Amino acid sequence: MTPRLQTRRVLITGAGSGIGRGIARAFADLGHDVTIAGRGFAALEETDGGRGMTLRTADVTDEGSVASLFETPYQVVIANAGGGSAGRLGDTTLEAWNETLAVNLTGTFLTFRAGLAGMTEGGRLIAMASTASLKGGAAIAAYAAAKHGVLGLVRSVALEVAKRGITCNAVCPGYVDTPLADRAIAGLQTRLGIGADEARARVVAGNPPGRLITVEEVTAAVLFLASDGASMVNGHALSVSGGEV
Repeated sequence: MTPRLQTRRVLITGAGSGIGRGIARAFADLGHDVTIAGRGFAALEETDGGRGMTLRTADVTDEGSVASLFETPYQVVIANAGGGSAGRLGDTTLEAWNETLAVNLTGTFLTFRAGLAGMTEGGRLIAMASTASLKGGAAIAAYAAAKHGVLGLVRSVALEVAKRGITCNAVCPGYVDTPLADRAIAGLQTRLGIGADEARARVVAGNPPGRLITVEEVTAAVLFLASDGASMVNGHALSVSGGEV
């Protein structure tokens, strides 16, 4: 059963592919006024697929670019933009470290800060975190550190906005069947010199059901957190991981 959502203005960052694309389409198909943001306009057009979303190119690591998305306020703001590459700490350059923190953590901070400026009672801030925000992992130090930071931000903001009738939560998926998982699998192949099947098996080994999570399963969690029924869910890290965490 789909949670009841009043028709709202919704912003999703990082909506050009993967989880962001799935979330955007789900909200649009439910009749919401959806704005999607990403770095590539062509990818945003593909996400829209004729649904009538508002398309905005933006870089979530740039303060001015993020601010330009909030000329009018939104009731639901979903900070989904993120990413990162695998690499052991000793092989991680300062540039790669800073880039990973910028897109995952600073991007969420800038999006939430701008979103809160005009948000009214009943508003929802939702961050796309990861199981990496709940535990560490070999060869993902920068990514895990950034996502731990996202969760700390969510929990702190939740306390700030609670009396305003606004909630702030995080969704923490395991490996989802998206291009990001494809890159993780390819990275394992390169680093370990193994075949695609073995690399894929290693990626899904941490998930008790033994498969990648679907975009639809993550989207369902986001729809719940945005719904009226989640008005007392605040500062929560909702794991969508089949029991991994």
